[in-house]
Amino acid sequence: MISVKNLKFSYTKKPFVEDISFEVKSGEIFGFLGPSGAGKSTLQKILTGLLITYTGNVMVNGIEVKHHDNRFYENIGVDFEFPSLYEKLTAKENLKYFASLYQKQQDIEELLKSVGLSSDADKKVADFSKGMKSRLNFIKALLHDPMLLFLDEPTSGLDPSNARLMKDIILAEKAKGKTIILTTHNMYDATEICDRVAFIVDGKLKALDTPHNLIMSKGASKVEYTCFKNGKEEKSQIPLHKTCEDDTLMKLIQNNQLLSIHSSEPTLNDIFVELTGRCLQ
Repeated sequence: MISVKNLKFSYTKKPFVEDISFEVKSGEIFGFLGPSGAGKSTLQKILTGLLITYTGNVMVNGIEVKHHDNRFYENIGVDFEFPSLYEKLTAKENLKYFASLYQKQQDIEELLKSVGLSSDADKKVADFSKGMKSRLNFIKALLHDPMLLFLDEPTSGLDPSNARLMKDIILAEKAKGKTIILTTHNMYDATEICDRVAFIVDGKLKALDTPHNLIMSKGASKVEYTCFKNGKEEKSQIPLHKTCEDDTLMKLIQNNQLLSIHSSEPTLNDIFVELTGRCLQ
């Protein structure tokens, strides 16, 4: 679906994106993770044909992006972090206008319903909250039923309920065979829904693997338990595969004296910091 080889890009004489190579398989959710200014949005703009003064090769749907024509966008949907909507138009009028730009169109009523905006369809976007605009902007990217979706911080500014709704829709789109590029600094979203993630820092690719493999590579399989010892609460940590060898733990379990026990795993943010020396936030 996407093949990038030896990609370089500069806004000035100084390189901003340097020697990046990766591939995205058809039907997977691929995440770009990195702090603000790392180059994530620039990569998205290159992949969507907004920046074409790059060197190297960038193939999307079998097309070298710098040579694309307008047909290129018939199979691509883009949800930018900041909504691009006409505020003097209603939600439905916005969707009708943007749908008219494509050959294919999905049912607008169904799209509005999917993100809980049916009752606000005839309300002007200027009167929408930030979260409502985000949800409307998201379904705008789905209007023409594209096979490739670029989503930039799709859950940013949403309450937990609507963020969950958005992630469920993304997973449903994947189930239809869609390929999804997720640009985010939200490690929880990436861990939950991405098949693979790429760590981007200072315009360079620092790591690329599944969230599970990245976490497990740093010794995630540990158990932490808490008990009272010498009149105070005490925590202990052991490797998961050695729990049966821990006599203290076995005795605490037999005597029902454990205060708590749980797996202790690094987060994707912990892995990112360890590999890059930077924070995702």
